[in-house]
Amino acid sequence: MKKTVLLLESVSKHFGGLAAVSEVSLSVNDGEVVSLIGPNGAGKTTQLNIVTNLIPLSSGKVLFEGERIDSLPSYRIPGKGIARTFQILRLPQKLSVIENVAIGAHSWSQCGIVSILLRSPKMRSEERLILEKAKEVIHFVGIEEYMNAITGHLPLGIQRLVELARALACVPRLLFLDEVTTGLNFQERQKVIAVIQRIKESGTTIFMVAHDMSFVMELSSRVYVLNFGRKIAEGSPEEIGRNQEVIDVYLGRRDTYAGA
Repeated sequence: MKKTVLLLESVSKHFGGLAAVSEVSLSVNDGEVVSLIGPNGAGKTTQLNIVTNLIPLSSGKVLFEGERIDSLPSYRIPGKGIARTFQILRLPQKLSVIENVAIGAHSWSQCGIVSILLRSPKMRSEERLILEKAKEVIHFVGIEEYMNAITGHLPLGIQRLVELARALACVPRLLFLDEVTTGLNFQERQKVIAVIQRIKESGTTIFMVAHDMSFVMELSSRVYVLNFGRKIAEGSPEEIGRNQEVIDVYLGRRDTYAGA
């Protein structure tokens, strides 16, 4: 039986009188790719923001590898082994690709502020390791030709790959992906999906929010469906494709869905 990496127990988030997420429970097991789908406004990104503590939950529990993390400040989440991408890119546009990716590697830095200020041998050694890791993941995602390019000058598809590389530089045990194919043309989409397939094959556990149903059905082990902040279904991609409530509120007519 696979180990449960992420467990959400009856998680809710209220903004005033609005329940953005209501009593949602879900789990992600080691080595799985689990997707969260649903209509616009269903609460999917809010769910990711809760788990990474960008916004506090109103009630419930979030456990990562058996430890509650819902009270931790957001800056400590990457150090626990959780990395993420964002639906709207959050990359410093004036930094080079390797500088952006190295930011992710700093999540496992062991140097304190004194070592950093004094430029200690330990700090210099860690900097070399961080740059080596940044170069390694840049090669892994296939953007080595852009290593020294200014990130803001690059096409959206390449910037998505930079963001993926930055997340991988954290050496995550759990990787969150938030709409990574949004806004991409066909060629860019194919490149991003190929990289995610390689990440999956490497054994990294992935939890992703997506609208791209062919992408979800191809890569996912299990799928959860939200509607108006509530979980309405869970199961294999095939089971979700046959679920009449999901078809009615999200997928559309059964004969227009290739996986049904």
